[in-house]
Amino acid sequence: MGKVASQSIQTTIFSYLGVVIGYFNVLWLYPYALEASELGAFRTIQDIALLFVPFAQLGLGHGITRFFPKLESNQSAFLSYSLLLAMVGFAVVSLIFLGFKNEIISLFAVNSPEVIDFFGVVLLITLFALLNSILDAYSRSFLKVAIPTFFREVLLRLLTGMLVGIYLLGGINFTGVMQGLVLVYGVAMAGMLVYLLWLGVLKFDFRWNSFPKGFRTSFIQFSLVTFLATAASTLIMKIDSIMVSSMVSLEANAIYAIAFSMALVIEMPRRAISQVVMPVIADHFAKGNHDEIDKIYKQVSNRQLYICLLLFAGIWSNIDSLYHFIPNGEIYKAGKLVVLYIGIGKLMDVAFSVNSEILVFSKYYRFNLIATIGMSILIVVLNYWLIPIYGIEGAAMASALVMLLYNLTKFIFLKIRLGFSPFSTETLKILVVGFFALLPGRYKIFDLEPIPSLIFTSIFVLAIYLFYSMLLNVGQEEWKWLKEKIKKSGS
Repeated sequence: MGKVASQSIQTTIFSYLGVVIGYFNVLWLYPYALEASELGAFRTIQDIALLFVPFAQLGLGHGITRFFPKLESNQSAFLSYSLLLAMVGFAVVSLIFLGFKNEIISLFAVNSPEVIDFFGVVLLITLFALLNSILDAYSRSFLKVAIPTFFREVLLRLLTGMLVGIYLLGGINFTGVMQGLVLVYGVAMAGMLVYLLWLGVLKFDFRWNSFPKGFRTSFIQFSLVTFLATAASTLIMKIDSIMVSSMVSLEANAIYAIAFSMALVIEMPRRAISQVVMPVIADHFAKGNHDEIDKIYKQVSNRQLYICLLLFAGIWSNIDSLYHFIPNGEIYKAGKLVVLYIGIGKLMDVAFSVNSEILVFSKYYRFNLIATIGMSILIVVLNYWLIPIYGIEGAAMASALVMLLYNLTKFIFLKIRLGFSPFSTETLKILVVGFFALLPGRYKIFDLEPIPSLIFTSIFVLAIYLFYSMLLNVGQEEWKWLKEKIKKSGS
């Protein structure tokens, strides 16, 4: 347990450090060093490359995690077998990309022709990111998660920031930046190789006939089912950025990227809470404690909504002041409504609680796959409909609508099949508290310089939130939980 606890602490530290570096890069360094069109190309090329990764991976990452414990030996053969399958997946993706290259180019030729010059780096980034994901999964199977998290969350962001910093200082041109992305992802992958060598677990063994009977068939079947869900989820996350570049411009994608990153702050508490409750839900399903799962469903919904709604009220009430601190903020401020729409979408996501986690651990886990694939198709359709009408705001509307429909579908399914619901009278009270906390942003009460306005507005929003929380008797458990987290982090 001591080793597990140590890995957990290190992983948490690296995760939060990665968040800090990421937000410094996205909200200050990139808009300061790069022109909006350059930032759009920088974002688009990476999004296309990373969108290809789950299609090339074929779900092998989850398959390795699931089937590794079933092997008492032959782990090296399992790694070799997984890497071979990954390379087969990469070859298929590469052939499709190259076969339809002219059609892909035509998507960007009118509105974002600059991105076409850098298509050559797409497959190389995909290759290194793919190999890194397989090595990451293999390392996790040995309960070694901290260092892979460092490479994934910290090193990648740090090296990418350094690359843009070198460009800012005149050391390379923008073409060098885009080509340097290949080196960045290659270094992260090489780091994983060195780490596994240091652990003494990186060995190649091609004796695949020694696997238990039916092992390879089960492994491939599970991986392919997981692949569909993972690929669809990645499509939902990445496609809006790519379609904005294709249908509007690279500058518009840069504006969208900045706004989207600001809105993502709202859901950060959700990730921490969800990770904690996942094993609890799995345990209750194993014991048949459905009443406890329904109770957790409601508790998590209230806790997430209460905390995330406060973050949303703070961000939206200070939106003009926040854009003041972003370099070239007068350009990126055009994405204000994107922050609003994505923020609302994230709030809907947290309000519907851990519906995906419940589905995954229930006997209805296949429905999550169906819903995810359906939503990935829907977001493409909605983007094609709304982007030509509303531009980047249309992409944000599409994302918010998909989040609503995705969660509503899972909510209805769980309500009918298991009788679960995340909502209660507490939910309504929290929404009332949030409504009053949003008023400072609506009426711009403090007409001050950006820094004083940020300080006084934030204090005022918090005061309103606390006042109405006490008036309606909500949030006591959430504040108690926050205090405990702060005490733990400080001890």
